[in-house]
Amino acid sequence: MNIGIRLHDTAGTNLSEHLSAARAQGFTCVHIAMSKVIPDFKMTDAPALLTDELAAYVKAELAKNGQTCVLLGCYLNLCSPDLAEHEKTVEIYKAHLRFAKKIGALLVGTETGAPNTTYSTCPECYTDEALALFIDRVTPVVRYAEEVGQLFAIEPVIRHIVATPERCERVLRAIHSPNLKVILDAVNLLGEDNVGNAKEVIADGIARLGQDVALLHMKDFIPYADARGQQVKATVDNTDVFSNVVSCACGLGDMDYAPLCRLARERNIPMTLENTNPGNAEAARRHLEKIGAAL
Repeated sequence: MNIGIRLHDTAGTNLSEHLSAARAQGFTCVHIAMSKVIPDFKMTDAPALLTDELAAYVKAELAKNGQTCVLLGCYLNLCSPDLAEHEKTVEIYKAHLRFAKKIGALLVGTETGAPNTTYSTCPECYTDEALALFIDRVTPVVRYAEEVGQLFAIEPVIRHIVATPERCERVLRAIHSPNLKVILDAVNLLGEDNVGNAKEVIADGIARLGQDVALLHMKDFIPYADARGQQVKATVDNTDVFSNVVSCACGLGDMDYAPLCRLARERNIPMTLENTNPGNAEAARRHLEKIGAAL
């Protein structure tokens, strides 16, 4: 299996140091968020900052460290009602698509936003109107991806507009593009109301989206109401809590990874770890490798 890591979760203060750390810990691919690994990089200035010179530097550093970039993150809200802000956001996405092509990245990826200026979860996120707005807003970005010959991927998240595999399926059908793919983060499909049925939720995600998944985000989960969840949150660095679900490094929680690892092996899908820290990232990688080897 091709197992990588979210680069800013590794040790380092700049791109070169982070990539060296990823290599030293046995990872073979990375998820790059430019603002988190390039000092002084501001997303608002991305169109001007994503130069040919920077692309050459990033590409050279990747090659030097034996890494490929499977995801160039551009996690901005495409559904803001502020139209001036939206126009700037689209230009940032386009700049990332051009840059991804130059550094040989597999995907430019995004989550799916909220219909407000604060990127906040709200009841309106889950309406058909919000889904139609997202489809309308993301379609030009996908068409630009087609134009430059780059893959673009959306990541369903329970707190955003594309909150379920079914809603993601509707987006894929509506846009119908070979350049539109899916990042499947199984834990991001879980919340307080469905975490008790996690296996069924994840199976539904694989059944509906598996053929369009181009990258797996891998982490673990524990219900926060569970005493173990509270303990992990209190003692393990780089955990998150949303809707009473703790997101943590692989191997610390309740995730059944076999279906995800099977999908990865059957379709040769890379995966990148999330919610790790330099102290537990290698153990998380070995946990997945052990499961994959047993399939």
